[in-house]
Amino acid sequence: MQPEDSHLTFPTALAPLQNRVFRPIWTATQISSLGWIVQTTAISWLMATISASELMVALVQASSTLPAFFLSIPAGALADSFSRRGVMLTGHCLIALASMTLAISVALGVVTPWLMLGLGSLAGCGFALNGPAWHASVGDILEKRDVPAAVTLMSIGYNIVRSIGPALGGVILAFFGPLTAFASAALSELVPLAAIFRSKWQVRYSPLPREPIIMAIHDGVRFSAMSSEISAAIARATLFGVAGISILALLPLVVRDRLAGGPVAYGILLASFGMGAFIAGFGSAYLRLIVSQDRLIAFASVACAACCFSVSLTSSIAAAAVALSFGGAGWLLTWTGIDVCVQLASPRWVVGRTLSIYYALTYGGMAAGSWIWGAVAQNYSLTLALNGAAGALLLVAGAAILLPIRVWEESDQGPSEFIPPSLALELKPRSGPIIVKVDYVIAEQDLEAFLDCMCYRRRVQSRAGARNWTLQRNLQTPSLWSETFRTPTWIDYLRLNHRLTAADKQVGQRLLALHQGEHSPHTTLTIERSTTTTPPRAERPRSFISRC
Repeated sequence: MQPEDSHLTFPTALAPLQNRVFRPIWTATQISSLGWIVQTTAISWLMATISASELMVALVQASSTLPAFFLSIPAGALADSFSRRGVMLTGHCLIALASMTLAISVALGVVTPWLMLGLGSLAGCGFALNGPAWHASVGDILEKRDVPAAVTLMSIGYNIVRSIGPALGGVILAFFGPLTAFASAALSELVPLAAIFRSKWQVRYSPLPREPIIMAIHDGVRFSAMSSEISAAIARATLFGVAGISILALLPLVVRDRLAGGPVAYGILLASFGMGAFIAGFGSAYLRLIVSQDRLIAFASVACAACCFSVSLTSSIAAAAVALSFGGAGWLLTWTGIDVCVQLASPRWVVGRTLSIYYALTYGGMAAGSWIWGAVAQNYSLTLALNGAAGALLLVAGAAILLPIRVWEESDQGPSEFIPPSLALELKPRSGPIIVKVDYVIAEQDLEAFLDCMCYRRRVQSRAGARNWTLQRNLQTPSLWSETFRTPTWIDYLRLNHRLTAADKQVGQRLLALHQGEHSPHTTLTIERSTTTTPPRAERPRSFISRC
């Protein structure tokens, strides 16, 4: 295990940009993000001017994040089962369609609050498709040692754009009007479509048949739930999303009601938020050298809480800009740290699904938070909403005690080699259920070490697809222990073994060292059969005689 992010310094932080595939897609993504932020700035301000409802203003953020809650998990399964490049192209096509439709609607003068929310939701569907596929592709395009730097670069790039986009959006709104903002956003979305279409990269696909989408989703949820590192990271991210989105969701109301500002002031404050994130991104490598990742994420929540509390008290644009720079720093440090944790804790076969579950729950949390804080501001007061969000962020920081995020392990998460065993029966892929039994001979003095290994092995096997895992001890020969589990079909057994990474199989080496038998632990494969039916002809030996 390496020190946390000790390899992330300024030279290596820029190393992913040397990759000929990552660089153009990353650059095109920043151009697209710039157009999107200009468009979001225009939508938020236009909504605040044509609607008197504080809830409708807050729902601008929810409209683009709520679709991700519903679509991210299926999108992750698609990213693991199909071409990630194709999924990315489809996602950007939806975003481009939404931006072009919005620009045309503004040009024709038929824009309404619900139309803006609907097109925001359509763009959110595109982001839901693109996000898991793009982030999962980082591990395909780059070496694993460059993944943390790439994730940081992606966050830094977005926040560089965030520091420019709002101010640019405010200027465009003030001098050229919303139509120009929406038209430029639509044009910017063509750049990533061209970059992805021209770029190709190799992906190591499974030699087994494609898994059904429903089963792929089930396996992804199962793996995430059984991985303590991933489940803790996702829980922390969801809680932070509920509380932290208050900063962005309520900012238009802060500018309109407390600061008496216009679109330029709104753009300046969003730029301050982005600039704080930009500075924190380049300083994150050094922060992780002196503070653990877990504590750094907790401190980031405290910084966001201070931002909410300060903004609720001030009527000065300058003071609000300083507070928002701290909020932006906390925002980036939280999302970058959790994103990398999920990436590095996920094997390649399931990384799209774990990331999609992470995005779904965090976007769902942000959508819920936008509605909650908007409703509090509308029914009570803006000050109460901001102070309540600050208190919630302090509770999120305290959640580090119950849900610690572990350090990142430098282990091989790629698939290991597996040679299927020879069988005396001819099985079809859907033949099953398959029962697996592995026998060990363990000396009494090694029992504690053996049981510790088995606790880890149960988690490894179960999250890869094993069902009904048990450990049994022979009552007549106490030194004999049997590990048993089952898979629904033969193809599921093959998938299980293809999914085990080299790091997962290290526990097998430790068990082999504890085994006291003359030969390696004996593995028995059986197929379960009902006594009320005749076995399929394809699974009968030539001498088989059907009997009940």
